[in-house]
Amino acid sequence: MPATVVVGTQWGDEGKGKLTDLMAKDVRLVVRYQGGHNAGHTIVVDGETFVLQLVPSGVLYSHTTPIIGNGVVVDPAVLLEECGMLERRGIDTSRLVVSGNAHLIMPYHYELDKMTERYLGHNKLGTTKRGIGPAYADKAARIGLRAQDLLDPKIFRQKLDVVLREKNAILSRVYNRLPLDADDIADLYLGDLAPKLAPMLGDSVALVHEALSAGEQVMLEGAQATFLDVDHGTYPYVTSSNPTAGGACVGTGIGPRDIDRVVGIVKAYTTRVGSGPFPTEADGETADVLVERGHEYGTNTGRRRRPGWLDLVMIRQAVRLNSISELALTKLDVLSEFDTIKVCVAYEAAGARYEHMPYHQSVLHDVTPVYEELPGWRSDLKGATSAAQLPGAARAYVDLVAAQAGVPVTFASVGPGREQYVSFAP
Repeated sequence: MPATVVVGTQWGDEGKGKLTDLMAKDVRLVVRYQGGHNAGHTIVVDGETFVLQLVPSGVLYSHTTPIIGNGVVVDPAVLLEECGMLERRGIDTSRLVVSGNAHLIMPYHYELDKMTERYLGHNKLGTTKRGIGPAYADKAARIGLRAQDLLDPKIFRQKLDVVLREKNAILSRVYNRLPLDADDIADLYLGDLAPKLAPMLGDSVALVHEALSAGEQVMLEGAQATFLDVDHGTYPYVTSSNPTAGGACVGTGIGPRDIDRVVGIVKAYTTRVGSGPFPTEADGETADVLVERGHEYGTNTGRRRRPGWLDLVMIRQAVRLNSISELALTKLDVLSEFDTIKVCVAYEAAGARYEHMPYHQSVLHDVTPVYEELPGWRSDLKGATSAAQLPGAARAYVDLVAAQAGVPVTFASVGPGREQYVSFAP
């Protein structure tokens, strides 16, 4: 049975965790395919909130095997801490499998991430300073350490000694930082972390292909979102991997013909964290209402997110880039506070109209959004259990999103809880 990809269509924080958790009840494997612990998924089950950084959302179902794929970068200490948190709350994590090809985040990655951001000054990228970018840079430079290296202390130490000479030279001579000690790092990773992580390591590619061959449902879960993609996002204000659906193939070891469904997650308005262009960014009371009603603070960092109206130019571009087959709309209930709701349907710049994102960053920074205004519904949606129970204005909003995106909206979230949603599926 072909796989399903769940991908964010904006700048992240769309609510992918909720949908992934909801879909996982019918899935055998849930595979995280990129990113690291710089992304957080929040899931609310029976009033209890779970915040996941690395462990795939499917862990909350006993029949599902959660897998951290080869495309993910992993800090073993963070992963083990997250597993411990889940175990203390009654969630079994013994089924978790970590790809032996996943790259490790090392202490020098954290140091380099912090120093680079500091030295960029007002040009900083707004990273989470969790070592993600430097870890991916080492992967591309072919000097990274992988999870499987923890199983061979000799190889681990050889690789560590080579790379640490370079990193310490940069830290001490460029950033005036104290060098890191190879013995201390080896003791931590090989002595403390490796014995605990070793039982989780496995051949994730084989597991995914075995499940697909057996006709079992497999879901591929991305972190971040389309416009944080290192190739297709608002570069350089992006992450260091490929959250788009194409990254799901590379990050799990399957081919495009193994995927037949791509679900794009769309927040009913737009937010982003950190620096970068944002054509529909709101300010004043509108911004405050979106932030407070939507609880728009970073899951990991606690930073206030930048809010704005829904940008359908972005969504159309995301549909293109990901071959999205359907959309899931989240946080529709947050818009219940407004008498009038704006939706961006195009951009204008220098006399030209753009229906899709302009490729040149200088144009994107200068565009003016073209808005359609829709009437609000001013009623609480949280009790709705079917599309027929939504106010007419809310249905019209959903219909506009589908018409402008060119693909159907099959799901709308009307509250934070697992079961607070309505289905538009035929």
